[in-house]
Amino acid sequence: MEEETLNPLTSEQGNNDDQSMPDLSDQDLSSSDSDSDSDSGSEDGDDQAHQNLQLQTLEAELSTNPANYDTHVQYIKILRQMADIEKLRQAREAMNQLFPLTPSMWQDWAKDEASLSTGSDAFCAIEKLYERGVFEYLSISLWCDYLDFVKENDPSVRECSPAGISKARDLFERALTAAGLHVSEGNKLWEAYRSFEQAIFHTIDEKDNQAREKQIQRVRSLFHRQLSVPQVNMRSTLLDYKAWEVERGNILDAGSSDLDGISFQVASAYKKALEMYDARVHLEEQICLQDMSDSERLQNFMKYLRFEQSSGDPARVQTLYERAITAFPISSYLWLDYTRYLDKTLKVGNVITNVYSRAVMNCPCVGELWVRYMLSLERGHASEKEIASVFEKSLLCTLTLDEYLDLYLTRVDGLRRRISCAVEGEHGLEYSLIRETFQNASDYLSAYLKNTDGLLRLHAYWARLELNLHKDQLAARGVWETLLKLCGSMLEAWQGYIAMETELGHVNEARALYRRCYSKRFPGTGSEDICHSWLRFEREFGSLDDFDHAVQKVTPCLEELELFRSQQESKLIEESPLKKNARDKRKQVSDIPNEQHPAKRQKDAAQKPKKAHGKDSEVVNSVEQTNVEKIKATGDQPDTENEQQMKERVPEKRKVYADQCTVFVSNINLKANDEHLRQFFSDVGGVVAVRILHDKFTGKSRGLAYVDFSDDAHLVAAVAKNKQMLLGKKLSIARSDPKHGKKEHARGAESNDSAEASNAPRARQGQQSTYNRGSDNVQLKGRNTFATPRNILALGRSTNKPTTEKQDDEKPKSNDEFRNMFLKG
Repeated sequence: MEEETLNPLTSEQGNNDDQSMPDLSDQDLSSSDSDSDSDSGSEDGDDQAHQNLQLQTLEAELSTNPANYDTHVQYIKILRQMADIEKLRQAREAMNQLFPLTPSMWQDWAKDEASLSTGSDAFCAIEKLYERGVFEYLSISLWCDYLDFVKENDPSVRECSPAGISKARDLFERALTAAGLHVSEGNKLWEAYRSFEQAIFHTIDEKDNQAREKQIQRVRSLFHRQLSVPQVNMRSTLLDYKAWEVERGNILDAGSSDLDGISFQVASAYKKALEMYDARVHLEEQICLQDMSDSERLQNFMKYLRFEQSSGDPARVQTLYERAITAFPISSYLWLDYTRYLDKTLKVGNVITNVYSRAVMNCPCVGELWVRYMLSLERGHASEKEIASVFEKSLLCTLTLDEYLDLYLTRVDGLRRRISCAVEGEHGLEYSLIRETFQNASDYLSAYLKNTDGLLRLHAYWARLELNLHKDQLAARGVWETLLKLCGSMLEAWQGYIAMETELGHVNEARALYRRCYSKRFPGTGSEDICHSWLRFEREFGSLDDFDHAVQKVTPCLEELELFRSQQESKLIEESPLKKNARDKRKQVSDIPNEQHPAKRQKDAAQKPKKAHGKDSEVVNSVEQTNVEKIKATGDQPDTENEQQMKERVPEKRKVYADQCTVFVSNINLKANDEHLRQFFSDVGGVVAVRILHDKFTGKSRGLAYVDFSDDAHLVAAVAKNKQMLLGKKLSIARSDPKHGKKEHARGAESNDSAEASNAPRARQGQQSTYNRGSDNVQLKGRNTFATPRNILALGRSTNKPTTEKQDDEKPKSNDEFRNMFLKG
């Protein structure tokens, strides 16, 4: 009887030992652990040669690609079947250096070690394995195995010594903290804890009433705590509690389903927990469904998480995150969401640091997790050694260039803060650490980020720290010079260097930089910007001679740039589809045959000379004349429909440029794209197309664009946005003005009708005569017809008038007679 009271803990959990691992020398590990994922492998009938061949193949693959997760898993399975315990240990350790192990893999490892070793040393080693396992993922079964192992194999716990009982209680409390709020499985931990305390009660001497009463209160407290937590089988827990109280003589009706006989506080907490469980039961069912895809299940987890977050209990939210992480360990979205929540609610502490360390183990190729991990360590006042270690590990992962840049900058940020505000109890850091970090970043990233904003940002930050933190102007200039060698075609690099010299008051150094770069070809409007910037600089800092010298230097450059831009704009207009359509319309109009009657054409040719009218007027006139002839010949009405169509087609050509609802936008930020401009004009609406002009050599934006609108109303509204800001630059917006010659052509075409109406008097007033003698050619215009040779009519006079007898008898006038006529006039 005494032996039974000394070992009450092992007898309570005997049902968990029916699958103990036999000795590995039996080479039957997989059959002894058939319920584990890692026990599936080759069939028992595979011979040793086949296993060795598999082993060699896997070892060769791991040597070339050690980051292959599946190969590690297969390798461990083969080694378990072969019972090679030393290689098996090494394989597990090697895998855990790169990846977290699943809860089932930790269970297999602990059971394999427990089946081989005994003694205090083996117990400590296996206990450490369990600790590593419960740290990586939340698993109720792993916690239960851990608790059973300690109760059965720790001598102090098995003998119920005060130290052993205290150790076991601490372990149970840790298990409840980690998974006690688990809705569907957390009750297993509560029941195991109660069983342990009840077993302790039976070991207490019946005469020690004080100790027994104290232990009764411990068990009662566990019941009360569990009844206040929403979990499955809550009614069963309530009935167990009432039955236990009946044994103590406190409640008479243990089988009733109501809360009679239970204290008001306990009943109230139970009702509240039951309501919470009812609100979550449908969410629990959704995440536990088997016939759904992983994406659907993850979405159900996220829905459940948002519900818990709205409830405002961080402990419940964290437990649910841990459950989701166990189900989706390599979901970067889930880890980012989890750590973001912890950063918002906890800020600092070991909990958040531990979560980040697990996050980067599961998703090592997510740079944002590494960056936030380092920031979390800094908030928690971690040592420089620990932060440096995390930073070095992050650089070994496969990340994008932007992520590497962000890591380097985050590392520099932390070093700068620690140098500026030294942490108590920590030796002051040297600035050389910052310089070394910048240099390493530049060496690694320069080849990939040449002529990019990222490299500019890195060197600008470096130069600023050299100047302000280390107080070394020469080093700062050296940083800028290094950048110019890498990114000499970036306007921003020159501007940053010049700005530093200007802020320091180094006018001559800044002027020297302007002289080095003003003639360079920068993308977009950069070349113009640097020229104008130099002029502003000399106006504000230089003498008049300096300003005149700058004007003399930049003027040819600005003129050349303006000429080049005009040529490009003209070329763009000529190549635009709108011009092509206009050309096609003109071609269609000019191709219409003239259906004028032959007799009518002969009569017109005899009555008046041809006039320099446009083709459109000829077409319209021909249609009108043809209709007149039809009326005379047939007596029918003119073809008004055909005439109207022709009159409509002629003005259509004249509307080509009037209907071009396009604005010309300049001074655009070189980073802007089509979407930025569409967003800028979104309040105006009516945007049809956006055409950003690009440099034909570099392919980069020139800072110029054409934006087409659906109608003139939208265009006017767009022009009204002139001088508004986009991406830090003030845009210049104007209505697109086509080529001047095209405007003149359009105006000339529109004035044909009025010109025809006034043609006759203008011909009489603008008479001209030509006199040829030898090789001389004299033109006399206006009213100077008195000098016309005798018997020669002036040009423009009609020759079709019938000659009269008076004209035939008229004698030529002498010079004196002409002179007298002139004086009298």
